[in-house]
Amino acid sequence: MRRRRHGLRSLRVQLTLANVLLLSLGIVAATAVSLMAARFYLLDKVDTELKASRASLQTSGFTLKQVESLSELAVAMDKFGADDPADALPAPSVLYVAVGPGGRAVDLGALNPTARQRALAAAVGDPVAVAAEDEPQDVRVGSEPYRLVGARLSDGTVVLIGTSTRALHEGMGKALRLDLAFGTLLLAVLACVTLFSVRRRMRPLEDMVETSSAIAEGDLTARVPSSRHPTQEVEQLRLSLNAMLQQVESAHRTRERSAAQLRRFVADASHELRTPLAAIRGYLQLYDKGMLQDPRVGVPPVERSGDRGSRRAWDRVLAETDRMGRLVDELLVLARLDQRPELRLRNVDLSRLVREAAADLEVQQPERPVTVDADGAVLVRADESGLRQVLGNLVTNVRVHTPADVPVRLGVERAGGTVRLCVADEGPGLAEEDAARVFDRFFRAGGGAGSGLGMAIVQGVVRAHGGEVTVRTAPGEGLAVTVELPARAAP
Repeated sequence: MRRRRHGLRSLRVQLTLANVLLLSLGIVAATAVSLMAARFYLLDKVDTELKASRASLQTSGFTLKQVESLSELAVAMDKFGADDPADALPAPSVLYVAVGPGGRAVDLGALNPTARQRALAAAVGDPVAVAAEDEPQDVRVGSEPYRLVGARLSDGTVVLIGTSTRALHEGMGKALRLDLAFGTLLLAVLACVTLFSVRRRMRPLEDMVETSSAIAEGDLTARVPSSRHPTQEVEQLRLSLNAMLQQVESAHRTRERSAAQLRRFVADASHELRTPLAAIRGYLQLYDKGMLQDPRVGVPPVERSGDRGSRRAWDRVLAETDRMGRLVDELLVLARLDQRPELRLRNVDLSRLVREAAADLEVQQPERPVTVDADGAVLVRADESGLRQVLGNLVTNVRVHTPADVPVRLGVERAGGTVRLCVADEGPGLAEEDAARVFDRFFRAGGGAGSGLGMAIVQGVVRAHGGEVTVRTAPGEGLAVTVELPARAAP
């Protein structure tokens, strides 16, 4: 049990890790795409401004001397700035550097290049190559990144224009840290929610495991309980599993009942067969030892008493042999009924069979009052020999177990979609515990005569026809056996 539950916990962890991993990949992908898009947009804006500045210098046709004498140079001085520590102005974000033929920063009139301008010029290996490039380039001046373009004046002087991208990178770094923090929080929340949700969704599976373990331990009545929040698939699985468990329990109960019936049947059959075999064996041993005279072999009797004893023994042997033969025949009939044989169905007039059975009983017991309620033909689709055996067993049961002067009534009628056959007597009846076992094999109420198989055969034949047989009795109120058969239409 612990091992199975541990497996379920591992499954919950695996599902949680899978969800967290998928969300992590989604967050990383979304963050990367958003940062790349933001960087592309901002850099494109910076590059557009740099290209516009370069185009304005190149299309103007200025030389370096003309740039020095421009009156607007005083306004442009704010862009050159100064790196003097005593100067309180911040470092400029845009630098203009005039580079001479040696690749060094040159003076613009009275303005000397600052240290940052010299560093920018030094960071560029070949200014002429930079001026020849269409797209801006990335350079670093100390620890500060710049985007850089070059413009060639009409006299061949190269002016480098650089824009600091520190603010851009710092903003992207802050955005990345914010995305990572929010993503981590989201992953933690997702992990908790997934664990709780998976635990609740996996509870029916844990119930199934517990139910299976209980059944394995012998509790066949255990069933999977319904969940408070069932899903369609899990609920279908629960219903299917419970239906299967019901079938398993029914099959197990049927198997146990069949095994018990088989053991009881074998014991009863052995007992029933042992009695006539013992009688036959005993008389044969007496005959073998010469203690009996057999009048059939032509030996003259020694005395009359011996002759009578021999005849009596021979009659007993024949009677027990007949009894054993009948018992074997009835066992064969029950065996065939257990195998569900194919019936020879045809139209049978049940009223005629009832009248014939009543006539046989009147011949055997003329003093018994017999009433027949069978007016007109009542056709059923059935096996005639089976119905004759049912009537014969019921009538024999009345003849053997009731006094000869007890009235009996045989009746047949149609009742809706069934045909009802009833054999009732006014004899002593049966107690409740005996009535509950009247259809058991080898059961004889009060240890009476017979094999105890007659009513079992009646029930087997009736069920083979798709009908039912019931008994209504009480002590002192007689016994009424009712057979209901389906009234199939006769073609």
